Amino acid sequence: MNIIGHGIDLVAVEELQRWIEDPRDPLVPRCFVKTELDEIGNGEDRIQTLAGRFAAKEAVLKALGTGFGAGVALSDVVIHRPPGAPPEVRLLRGAAKVASDRGVTSWRLSISHSAGLAIASALALGDAPQEDAPGV
Repeated sequence: MNIIGHGIDLVAVEELQRWIEDPRDPLVPRCFVKTELDEIGNGEDRIQTLAGRFAAKEAVLKALGTGFGAGVALSDVVIHRPPGAPPEVRLLRGAAKVASDRGVTSWRLSISHSAGLAIASALALGDAPQEDAPGV
C-alpha cells in the first residue's frame, strides 16, 4: 500500500458558523449531503461537528490534488462516522473519478476538535507505485 496523497485542513468553528448563517450563499446545502446532515443531527455540538466534517472534505480534496472546482465539489466528498468506528470517506461524481484515475483504493482520515478549531488529516492510499521525487 502506497500513499498517493496527503491533505490537512484547519477550520475555525466560529468562522464556519458565520458561513453557515450567511443568507447570500448558504454553505450547508452546497457542501453536505442529506445522509451527512441526518448523521450529524441538531445537537449542541452540531457546528463543531460540521466544522470537523468540512475540514475533512477539504483535506480529502487536497489529498486528491484537486481542491474543489474543475468538476469536483465539496458535496462529492461524503464523511461518514459509524458509531464507535473511525470516520470514513465516500466519494461521488467528480471526486470518485479523480480518485479512480489516480489509483486511490482506500483512505485514512483523522478529525479532531479543540479550542474552537477543527482539524482533519486525510491519507489517500493505493496500490500504484510511488513515483520517485525529482532528483532522487
